[in-house]
Amino acid sequence: MSTTDTGIGTSSSTSTSTCPSTSTSTSTSTSTETITLHEDALDPYVTHAPTRRWLTGPGLPVESGLLTFEALREDGLRTVADSTGDPAALPPELRGQLVIGALRDPAGLETESVLLDGATGEVSTTFFLHDRPGLMDRVPLAPSLQTLTDFVTATEEMSARSGQFAFYEGRYGPKAVTAMSRQLLALFEEGVDGEVPPFWKMAALIRPMALVAGPPADSALTLDLPARLLDQEFGHSRVVRFEDVDFPAVLAHEPTRHFLRETGLPEDGFLFQLDTDVPLPTLAEYYEDERPDVLTSDQLPSNAAHLIRLGHLIEDNSLIVDGETGAILDWSEPDTTLYALNTDVSTLAFTLWLLHRERTIDESLAHELTEEAYDQLATTMTQTLATVDPTGTAPGSEWHYWTEMFQDEAGGVL
Repeated sequence: MSTTDTGIGTSSSTSTSTCPSTSTSTSTSTSTETITLHEDALDPYVTHAPTRRWLTGPGLPVESGLLTFEALREDGLRTVADSTGDPAALPPELRGQLVIGALRDPAGLETESVLLDGATGEVSTTFFLHDRPGLMDRVPLAPSLQTLTDFVTATEEMSARSGQFAFYEGRYGPKAVTAMSRQLLALFEEGVDGEVPPFWKMAALIRPMALVAGPPADSALTLDLPARLLDQEFGHSRVVRFEDVDFPAVLAHEPTRHFLRETGLPEDGFLFQLDTDVPLPTLAEYYEDERPDVLTSDQLPSNAAHLIRLGHLIEDNSLIVDGETGAILDWSEPDTTLYALNTDVSTLAFTLWLLHRERTIDESLAHELTEEAYDQLATTMTQTLATVDPTGTAPGSEWHYWTEMFQDEAGGVL
C-alpha cells in the first residue's frame, strides 16, 4: 500500500487531479488506493490528535464494497452544516460533524453519509434530509478511524476467507457460518470495548450466512445446500418434497426436478407459500382453472404454457419456475409482467432460509436489529443475498421482489 501526502492525496503513479476546495492530488495504482491529508488541511476541522495522525499517516481507503470515502477525496473536509441549505435547522450536535464518505448499497450507490467528529475522532452515519434537516440524527459506526478501517478489513477478509479467516477456505455449512460469525463478532467487541454498533453487529450476524452453501460438484445448480438445512430451520414437517406425479411434463429441467424431489422447499416462507393441494399447474392452466375472470390468455406471457407456478408471493405475485431453464421468476399480476427473482431453485431456497434465519436472530435479540437501524439491515440482507445470487443487482435488472420486500420497513418484513 502506498500513499502520497500533498493536501489530500491517494496512492500515486499515473494521474493527478485537483479539488477546488483544498490542494489535492489523486491517482490510481495497482495497490490499494488510500487518501491522506496534510496537517494544514485538517485545520480547523480536526483537533483530535490520534485522528490527525491517522489522516496524515495510514489514511483511509478510497472505497470498498461496504463504504466509500470518495466524498473526502472530491470535496475535502466539510461539515454537515456546509452541506445543507438550512444549517440553522440542523440539530446542534450535527452541524460541526465532518462528511467524509458514505455507506454503499448492493449496486455500489451511496446511501447514508459517514461522519467524523473532529474533536473526539468518533465515526457515525446519517441520512441527509434536505427538506427536513431538523429530523436528522446520528447512528454510531466506530469509535475511531483506525477501528473503522480494521472492521472493514475484517469483514472483507471474512467474505473472501482470507487473512485471519483463511482457515475457513473450502468449509461450508451452518457450523462454519456460526464459527465465522462468532469470530467476527468477537473482533468487533474487542475493537469497541463495549456495545458493537448496529452496522457491524449485522455484518457479524448476517454476512457469514452467504457461506452456508458451496457450489455443487456438477454445477447443475448454483448451490449445494447442506443436507437437512431447510429441515433444521423450518422443521421437517414444514418442508415439502414433491413427487414426479406433481410435476407437469413441461418441467423438463432435471436439476430442478431433482432438487424439488430430494431437498424440497418450505411450505410457508413468510413472503411465499407453496401450492400443495394440487399438482403444480402451468401459469396458463392456473389462470384457466383458478382465475378465469382475472386475465385472458393474451395477457399472459407468450410462454405461459412452459412456466410452472410453484406458489404464491404477496401482493398478487406468483412464484414461477421456467420449465426449460429452471430460472425462478416473479409473475406480477397487477403489472402483467415477469421479473427475474432467483437464478434457480437452490438460490430460492437459500433466500427463504436467509430471511427466516434473520427473523429468528432478530427475535432472539428482542428485535434489536430492526429497531436500531432498519435501513442498514435491509442493505446488509440485500448485499448478503447478492453475494450468492446477484439477480436483483445485475446491471439492467428491473424491479426485484426480494429487494423491495427487504426494504419494506412499514410492512415489518425483516
